[in-house]
Amino acid sequence: MLCQILFKLLLHGWKYEVEQGVLDDPKKVLIGFPHTSPWDGFWALVFSILLQLDHHFLIKQELFRFPLGWLLRKLGGIPVDRTQSTHIVQQMVDEFAKHEKFTLLISPEGTRKGSIEQHPIHTGFWHIAKEANVPIVLMFSDSHRKFARVFARVMPSDSIEGDLLKIQKLYVGYGIHVELP
Repeated sequence: MLCQILFKLLLHGWKYEVEQGVLDDPKKVLIGFPHTSPWDGFWALVFSILLQLDHHFLIKQELFRFPLGWLLRKLGGIPVDRTQSTHIVQQMVDEFAKHEKFTLLISPEGTRKGSIEQHPIHTGFWHIAKEANVPIVLMFSDSHRKFARVFARVMPSDSIEGDLLKIQKLYVGYGIHVELP
């Protein structure tokens, strides 16, 4: 109830749709495109709360200092040290193994784009999903139309190239270009 009120207040005029069955798995990696604003992560978090997902997200460890640290942890934030190799894929696989329900929110484009310039996506989300044996759930948001949609589920196969092409084609159906590595 509180999430619905928050949704209406914060996202006045926004609408969202969830395709039947795509969120049924208790564990999943949820990816979203495009990542064009610092607010995209916030909106994804609000949507995941509204959808009652046991959500978690990766965020640079520098933000976990006072006064934000406690709030970020409470909201599901997982600090990442971006200055060194930290074996984040294995860390996330271990997190999936520890929980009955676990949704990892990831923006594969990484740092938001300050322009319309396309950057290839990071493939860590695929490696995490493959190693944890969980599906990848696709979503997008359109801030101009005030619309968000969770629309497909892809179970990682043995072919990262094939899976990325499949994901790219699914997004193209909604007019979103995903630049592959």
